[in-house]
Amino acid sequence: MELTWYLILCFMFVMYIVLDGFDFGAGIIHLFFAKTEKEKKQVMRAIGPFWDGNEVWLVAAGGVLFASFPTLYASAFSGFYLPLIMILWLFIFRALGIEFTHLINHELWIKPWQKGFGISSLLLALFFGIAFGNIIRGVNLGGVENGMVQFKHKYSFFTPLWDGSFSPFAERPGVIDWFTITIGLVAVLTLTIHGANWIILKTEGEFVKKLQDKILPLWIALFVFIIISLIAFVTMKSFHKELFTQHPSMYLLPLLTFIGFIGMLLFRKSTKNWLGFASSTLFIISGIGSAVASLFPVVIPSTNTIVESLTIYNTSSETYGLKVGLIWWIIAFTLVLIYFTFVHKVYKGKLTEKHDHH
Repeated sequence: MELTWYLILCFMFVMYIVLDGFDFGAGIIHLFFAKTEKEKKQVMRAIGPFWDGNEVWLVAAGGVLFASFPTLYASAFSGFYLPLIMILWLFIFRALGIEFTHLINHELWIKPWQKGFGISSLLLALFFGIAFGNIIRGVNLGGVENGMVQFKHKYSFFTPLWDGSFSPFAERPGVIDWFTITIGLVAVLTLTIHGANWIILKTEGEFVKKLQDKILPLWIALFVFIIISLIAFVTMKSFHKELFTQHPSMYLLPLLTFIGFIGMLLFRKSTKNWLGFASSTLFIISGIGSAVASLFPVVIPSTNTIVESLTIYNTSSETYGLKVGLIWWIIAFTLVLIYFTFVHKVYKGKLTEKHDHH
């Protein structure tokens, strides 16, 4: 049951990153590339009917995490308390930026809310990338100093925003170091391309051609940061090859990641717009899958040798609770699936100016 719920949890988070990820990317494009009011409206038109529904996946994933892996939930939410509060405020400003922009038709009102939407989207993409970098790198579980556990509960930890060394190999690494920043930048560039592909898929006009031209420099920058992150990743203590050794079919994940990455470049100007979006979606799903597989069964690695890492087995609920919860999850997932099918059916195809006030 632990493995089943772990797969469900990964599925929920990946769905959130894919769906709300193009919203983040659209916000970054709104901030940097949409220069005219017409272009800004086109960005908002592309995500308008979908952005709030996409955030449901994060709420649902949090519920799944709490129900299935309560020890992981308690440890992560207490250890990353400050960054999570910052993320919460960014979500608030992002939503306000979308909903409040056109309440008053005056530049002094519109401009700050537009900037708030763009900056919040940028920082959310960066922070989620940094968070994923922390999961890959690991944390100092138990707050071990000089070989002694400092916290009453061995799975507790506190991670400052940064450590003086700014190194992922420090005894007490911070949330931000050069490795997590690199992963954060990979996330920003990936989601920017993903957002561009969504806007290209859902809208039309000169701005679409402009975005198609912007994908190449973004792709080159992404390639550079991926190389840096991969070199660092294989040197991490948390990197495991066991799952790939025992199940060679798992090598399909990095292969699909490579295919998706190349597809983002090859299909950036394709007349079949769905190919570009499918490529960035494949890159995100298989890339996250490859990283998760390299950690399995660990969910948060321990950077010290005193306290064991958090795994799907030492953090899960009792078997009875997992079995009952699975029934309710199937019911809830069916309702969410019906809602998403309805929304995407209503707003299928290209969105024109008549959809501006969805």
